[in-house]
Amino acid sequence: MSIVNLIADLGDATRSKLREVGYGARMMARLLALTGPVFARFGLIRDQIFFLGNYSLAIITVSGLFVGFVLGLQSYYALQRYGSSEALGLLVALSLVRELGPVVTALLFAGRAGTALTAEIGLMKAGEQLSAMEMMAVDPVRRILAPRFWGGVIAMPLLAAVFSAVGILGGWVVGVVMIGVDAGAFWSQMQSGVDVWRDVGNGVIKSFVFGVTVTFIALFQGFEAQATPEGVARATTRTVVLASLAVLGLDFVLTALMFSV
Repeated sequence: MSIVNLIADLGDATRSKLREVGYGARMMARLLALTGPVFARFGLIRDQIFFLGNYSLAIITVSGLFVGFVLGLQSYYALQRYGSSEALGLLVALSLVRELGPVVTALLFAGRAGTALTAEIGLMKAGEQLSAMEMMAVDPVRRILAPRFWGGVIAMPLLAAVFSAVGILGGWVVGVVMIGVDAGAFWSQMQSGVDVWRDVGNGVIKSFVFGVTVTFIALFQGFEAQATPEGVARATTRTVVLASLAVLGLDFVLTALMFSV
């Protein structure tokens, strides 16, 4: 392959990616512009919150419980070296509300709800249901994508809160019930050391940003999937990969911005 052909292929790939980024930006702008009309029919959003949130609740709860178990056990042995085992509750709570709650919830949400959204939209496109809606003068972005987008955005912070709460409960079970850390010290250290705005508030902001990112990637990949079974399968795989990488990258950026001020 000559240098000219290599440069041409590189330019074509770059132009294709830029076109995809531009189309994604326009779709995001349309979704945000449809906020008012979509919330006027809140029943559509409520159904999507139930579909995305309630069906993800089991895996979020179980995962949060076991993460709390492990975090409590590992944190106790680390704090015991310095005679600070009473700070176990504070360490568990800060780890969950700042980082593990939003991040792990977003990763699980991408694997459970994100793939379901991509497959659903992709199958609707493969079955020409979206084309049929356009022929009937029904905007599929307004009727199909926008309620799912806001349903995912609202469901993510709620799931992250459940994950953190169950994880703290798991840390309490390991630290207080199994190991024997003083229960009063466990809760008092947590209450005095966790700031509502700086710690819990930043975790809520992270989960909201992750909800926007993961839900949009899932919808965009499904909407742009090839109308074949293979195309839908590839789009579902891309959703998990891109959403996971985006969550981890955004977590670093948000953490650097929030805790460096």
